Amino acid sequence: MLALRLTRAARLAVQLRRLLVASASAGTGFLLLCALGHALTHPDAPGASSLRLAWCAAPLAATVYLAVAVARADPGTRPRPGLSAVGLGPGRLMAVSATTTALSAALGSVAALLGFLYLRGDLTGAPVDGAVSGVLALGQRLPAPAVVTLLALVPAAASAAVALTLRPRDPRPAPSAGSRRYGRFGAYGWGAARETFGAYGRYGARLASASASASAPASASASAPASASASASASAQPAGGRAAGAAQADPSGALLTQASDTLPPATTDGDGSARDATGPVPGTPRSHTTLLPWGIAVLTAGLAVETYAGDTATRDAAPSAGVLLGWALATLGLALAGPGLTHLCGRLLQAVRPGALRLLAGRVLMEESHRVGRPLGVVCAVASAAYAAAALHDADATDFGPLSVIGAVVVAGCTVATLLTAAVEAKHARTDTTDALLRLGAPPTTLRAAAALRAGALLAVFGPLTLVVAQLASLPLAR
Repeated sequence: MLALRLTRAARLAVQLRRLLVASASAGTGFLLLCALGHALTHPDAPGASSLRLAWCAAPLAATVYLAVAVARADPGTRPRPGLSAVGLGPGRLMAVSATTTALSAALGSVAALLGFLYLRGDLTGAPVDGAVSGVLALGQRLPAPAVVTLLALVPAAASAAVALTLRPRDPRPAPSAGSRRYGRFGAYGWGAARETFGAYGRYGARLASASASASAPASASASAPASASASASASAQPAGGRAAGAAQADPSGALLTQASDTLPPATTDGDGSARDATGPVPGTPRSHTTLLPWGIAVLTAGLAVETYAGDTATRDAAPSAGVLLGWALATLGLALAGPGLTHLCGRLLQAVRPGALRLLAGRVLMEESHRVGRPLGVVCAVASAAYAAAALHDADATDFGPLSVIGAVVVAGCTVATLLTAAVEAKHARTDTTDALLRLGAPPTTLRAAAALRAGALLAVFGPLTLVVAQLASLPLAR
């Protein structure tokens, strides 16, 4: 019920993104039903039907990827302070996001079933004649368990992926072995205020209570001005400074202050747990170039598999499962290498004495490489596959069927929509930075010029990469 209320009360942009998820789910469900219809119509060709079902994995993966991006960009299901008190913690919000995604995908599956039944003539009584009539299983009864299983595949996969992506995580950084701090001897657990090793036994670290109690009756009047001046000087010193460690004494010689340095107070996270001020901050920018070699290796393996599959296939046969496997590996490699390439784009923009514009554009690219890098890599893979398919069509003069067009539209639309959703999410994430720059006097034209410079840098890197991958992928298929 809560998921339905949040779905109804969402903004127009959120509703449009969920409508995109429903449309992609409808296209994928229709392709799955067509694969079932082909298997029923051609029972003597199980290999071709299995190949059709295997090629449905591409639009299925694209639909799930879009559903995850839409769920991450949904502002209504983000954790906020105070929601845990009313039972809407991170786990409950994750369940709401998964339920909302399942509802959107289920709506698309129902639309796919209605469209498939309409083309079969089960709703109107007159089946549609055309190129798709061979995969509609005309005159045959559809098995209900198979239909339900295929239509439930997209909502189940999308909701499971959203739940796995948005699962609650510990916001505190993992303690490292080299940053452990030791407390005083006999202390239980980790205190809020850390002490350095040996601070407890340092000379003058504690009050000389015996000496102070013995001389207190005799020097009560004499120590009053001294203690007042000592407290005044202590209040004038900055907190946590080196001057606070100086030992102060009364006229009897008893130490009144601690000789060890005063540590800064421990900061507190949003969940109330204490965190050391000297520890690593969770929001610290980190490099995303570690997966770049792995991405290049997986991309090379995918191109090799596709080349081998293209050499072993016949000229008039449809693309085999090896081509699908090679294209999947190439897509995975580009998705892994995308954040690293985006990070390197940001570094290249800041090279050779950068100005304010290049510095701003490069820092933003480095900060947003983990958000837009992977969608950019996937779009690069889809564009290279489309270029290779167009080159193969021009070389062989083959005609793509309507089901191939539907699959290509679903995959391309989902990847482009995912990239745009990630760009919108990145823009909302840097809203505070943009407002701060505007308050400091930065003109809006500078921000727009930085955005154009970022887009140009990404196009200059990913454009030639797309052409190179497309040429390498189309060479074995064109022979």
